[in-house]
Amino acid sequence: MSGFDLSAILGNPEYAAMLLHGIEITFVIFIGSWLLAMTLAILLLGLRFSPLRFGNPLVAAYVSYHRNVPTLVQLMLWYFGIFTLMPEGLASWLANHNAETIFAIIGLGLCQAAYFSEDLRSGLRSVSPGQMEAAQALGHSYVSAMRFVIMPQGIRNALPPLVNHSVSLFKNSSLALIIGAPELTHAVKEVENLSFRTFEIYLIGTVLYLFFSLLIMMVGAYISMRADPARAARA
Repeated sequence: MSGFDLSAILGNPEYAAMLLHGIEITFVIFIGSWLLAMTLAILLLGLRFSPLRFGNPLVAAYVSYHRNVPTLVQLMLWYFGIFTLMPEGLASWLANHNAETIFAIIGLGLCQAAYFSEDLRSGLRSVSPGQMEAAQALGHSYVSAMRFVIMPQGIRNALPPLVNHSVSLFKNSSLALIIGAPELTHAVKEVENLSFRTFEIYLIGTVLYLFFSLLIMMVGAYISMRADPARAARA
């Protein structure tokens, strides 16, 4: 074997199938962890703004933990630690239903929720307090003003960091390799072991990650433009 030959990878049905399966699992992890992260972020945001005295310190502690402990360590804690402490029946069920992918979604989703919640909080804080006063002067209740006036502006302001962190989440899905999830990086490594075409397969993996990351950024830019009436009108 010598020379540069992409067809040795792309033209092999077995290798191509492994890469396609890796892409599929990568998006399962990305979409699943994104949905989990956004759901938790909204709950954390509600808890932070609630009148409960322990709400803000509790959320602050959650955010501090997930922002200061490496994501890789969190994934390992879930899979090699918490997984082993689960009841035997539950652990057996998870082992038979792609436990690695499930724990990758849980670990990444819990971690990313901390970043999403801070993005949403910053977006809300950037809305002028006068907006609430004006809405209430027009007859809106607090809940109605938050729903129809404050939240739309806050989410629109939070879109750029949310998109950036979504791209980071997609790239961090590669960390699931360490717990054995059969995502794209895992597939690239397996193909490399079988083909010995190190440069070619890592080049393909790099191009795939670049392509999908740029695609996510383009979708985010489109959503940001549509959410901004002024930019949408100019477009």
